[in-house]
Amino acid sequence: MAIIVKKFGGSSVSTIPKLKNIAKQILIEKNSKNNILIVLSAMGDTTDKLVVMSNKASKSPNPKDYDMLLSTGEQISVSLLSMILNDLGIEATSLTGWQAGIRTDSANMAARISNIDTKRIKLEFSKSRIVVVAGFQGIDSQKNITTLGRGGSDTTAVALAAALKAKECQIFTDVDGVYTTDPRICSKARKLEVLTYEEMLEMSGLGSKVLQLRSVEFASKYNVPLRVLHAHQEGSGTLIKKEEKKMEGALISGIAFTKDEAEVMIKGVKDEPGVAAKILGPIGEANIEIDMIVQNVGSNGLADFTFTVSRNTLKKALQVIDKKKKIMMYESVSSKSNIVKVSLVGVGMRSHAGIASKMFKCLAKNKVNIRMISTSEIKISVVIDQKNLEIAVQALHNEFKLEKK
Repeated sequence: MAIIVKKFGGSSVSTIPKLKNIAKQILIEKNSKNNILIVLSAMGDTTDKLVVMSNKASKSPNPKDYDMLLSTGEQISVSLLSMILNDLGIEATSLTGWQAGIRTDSANMAARISNIDTKRIKLEFSKSRIVVVAGFQGIDSQKNITTLGRGGSDTTAVALAAALKAKECQIFTDVDGVYTTDPRICSKARKLEVLTYEEMLEMSGLGSKVLQLRSVEFASKYNVPLRVLHAHQEGSGTLIKKEEKKMEGALISGIAFTKDEAEVMIKGVKDEPGVAAKILGPIGEANIEIDMIVQNVGSNGLADFTFTVSRNTLKKALQVIDKKKKIMMYESVSSKSNIVKVSLVGVGMRSHAGIASKMFKCLAKNKVNIRMISTSEIKISVVIDQKNLEIAVQALHNEFKLEKK
C-alpha cells in the first residue's frame, strides 16, 4: 500500500472543531488504498504560551527542560486528534516524535534529524491504523527530548515521508497553494499547479512564507513530492517536485519579495585587493548574514562598498563597522532601511535570454529606481525603495503575463 503523509499546522489545529474537521477529511479517505500518517503542530499559539511560561519560571531556562516543555504542545494536538478519529470508528494511534523513531543530534531548540527508525510506524500500519505523530520533536543519543526549531513540524513530515518512501507529503496550511505572488499585493496573482524544488527554494528564501526553507531543502534532497493544500477547503493545491525534461517550464513562475532589508554604504575605501575581506570578515564573524554586494570604483584610488543585511541586524552591523574603522579605513558610512528586494523566479530563465532587460525596462517605465541587482541561474533580484513595492510587483506581474497559465 502507498503511504501518504499529511501535515497540519498550528492555525489549522487551533480548536477542537478544527481537529474534528480534519478527522472528517480523513474519514472520507478511509477507504482509499493508502496508509495515512498525520503530523501535527501544536494547537494555535500553544507554543508561544509555553515560551511565556518558561520565561516566567526561569530567567535562563535549561535547554533540556525547555525542549521538554515545548514538546508537550504537539503531544496535546496528536492525542486529541487520535481520540476524535477513534470516536469516528477510525483506528488511530498517537505517537510522540521519539516513539515514531525520530533520532536527532543534541542541539536543543534547533536539533537536526540524524535518522528515523520506522519499525513502530510500520507495525501500526500493519494493524490498519492511522498514525498521528507529534511534529517538531525527536530524541537524542542520551534519550533527551529535543525540538527541531523553526519550521520543525514541516521538517518532521518531510523526513518521515522520505524515510517511509511515501507517495506524497501533503502540507495543509491556511492558503490553498503557492501563488505567482502575494495576492494581497497583486489581485491578479494566480495559484500555481506545479513548481520545481529549485523554484520553491528560491521563493521560500526570498520571502514566500508558505513553506519553510528547511523542509523544501529536505524534500529536494530525498526527492519527496510536496503538495501545499488548504486545511479546510477542497482543491488540488500546488505540487512541488523535481524538474523533469518533459516539463515545459514557464518563463517566470513567480515574483517573491522580502521587506526585511537594509542597505549599508561604506564610502571611500581603498580600491585594492583584500578590501572586501577587511569589510566582510568582521561582519561575518559577528554572525551577520550579508545578501547583495556591490563595489563601485571611485576616483583617486578610492571606492564605495555597498551591501544589504536584514533590518534586525542593521544596528549591529553599523556597530561592527564603527568598531573596525581602523582596519576597514573608510571615509564615511550611511545606511537605509526603507528598502525591499523583489525577485523574478523561474526555471525557464535557463533557456531564455533577455529576461533581465525586460524586467529593467518595465521598472523604468513605471519610474521605479533600481538600487542593486543580483542574478542566479533561475532568479533575478533587485533592491528598490519600499514605497515602490506594490507598483513594481503589479507591473512585473502584468509584464510577464503571470495571470495566464
